Amino acid sequence: MTQIPIILLAAGQSSRMGGADKLMQPIEGVPLLRRVAQRALAAGHVIIALPPAPHPRYTVLQGLDVQLVEIPNAQEGMNASLRGAMASVPANAPAVMILLSDLPDLTTQDLNSVLRSVKTHPDNLIWRGATDEGAPGHPVVFDRSLFSELSELNGDSGAQIVVQRYKGKVHLHRLPAQNALLDLDTPADWTRWNAGRPQKQPLK
Repeated sequence: MTQIPIILLAAGQSSRMGGADKLMQPIEGVPLLRRVAQRALAAGHVIIALPPAPHPRYTVLQGLDVQLVEIPNAQEGMNASLRGAMASVPANAPAVMILLSDLPDLTTQDLNSVLRSVKTHPDNLIWRGATDEGAPGHPVVFDRSLFSELSELNGDSGAQIVVQRYKGKVHLHRLPAQNALLDLDTPADWTRWNAGRPQKQPLK
């Protein structure tokens, strides 16, 4: 566990799924949102930005020791979620991790690895997961000196504008394979991802 809280962004509309909710899609019987939340919870305190209640996403998080934050203006875009969640980050937190909720291959080990890089590469302000080939991805950790900038973002750009502003102070931390980049936004994404997963052999 770490003193760095983890913000899980889960207030989006899942607009590219043809009417389905990508975060409610099951993986081995567990909805994607719950799967990602469980993995994050094993790495630190988790703050989850959610659409206005009532919403099915609240149901799949029941029983988890996470902090739920309702985003009344979620339709504005990702930065409304960031602003809302940042208001729940403890003032004495040394940094904050921003994590997307549609990355099925990111593991608790991956999250902890990026969190450890904050100490091993202390001369940076941003620590970011990357693919095994070095392509930048997720999650992204921001030093507390950037909290005010994260709390003032508008629109749907996410925190990329802050990352670009301090691109000379970004540490890319390589994670296995495509864990840091592979997201599931569309039905076609889900079909490809499921087709590429090892199939469990039935018990004899």
